[in-house]
Amino acid sequence: MQTNIIMIEDDEELAMMLIDFLAKYNVSVENFDDPYIGISAMNIKKYDLLILDLSLPSMDGLEICREIRTKRNNIPIIISSARSDLEDKIIGLELGADDYLPKPYEPKELYARIMSVLRRYKKGSFESFDEEEAAIKLAKNGAEILFNGVALPLTRAEFEVLSYMLKKRECVISRNELIHNAPSLNEESDSRSLDVLISRIRSKLGENSKNQQYIRSIRGVGYRLHV
Repeated sequence: MQTNIIMIEDDEELAMMLIDFLAKYNVSVENFDDPYIGISAMNIKKYDLLILDLSLPSMDGLEICREIRTKRNNIPIIISSARSDLEDKIIGLELGADDYLPKPYEPKELYARIMSVLRRYKKGSFESFDEEEAAIKLAKNGAEILFNGVALPLTRAEFEVLSYMLKKRECVISRNELIHNAPSLNEESDSRSLDVLISRIRSKLGENSKNQQYIRSIRGVGYRLHV
């Protein structure tokens, strides 16, 4: 089955190289160098995935990402950018991008990332999530978190962190986002405080930093909860 991808990229030479390379793997790419036309195309035609540059004329790629997710469009997004600022990467992932690939890169790596993201969506987003079968879930009373049917003995801060991760299960969450959404913490909190909380939660889930079955560290970004 052919994979249909939309790309918003103003580097025409790079776009043509990627289009030709991905065609060898039965991946059809339609590129737009104008972000507004690209966004309009997504409203007309269904694509399997978006490859998005950040440095675009007239509109920043992060704004495009925000607009797509605001409209509740669940198209998978891979950001492909020469901007190496870690903050751009964190913001992109917080806005709902599924992956961030810094330029320059080998086209074969982009293909591998595309296949990886599409597999995740097929397994996670396109299949219904069975809350009852989840190992970790919020109790019906909303005041407890259950692990294999048993209430976890969590402090208030641990509950806030883990309940937020449950809301965004399978999504990469930055450290700043976790701190911002845990009322018991604050913007000035030492990031080591979050490390201690995560370590304690892991211990209560029967894991540790070397055995990451549920809370997985994403190097340089934050965490992802797998339930």
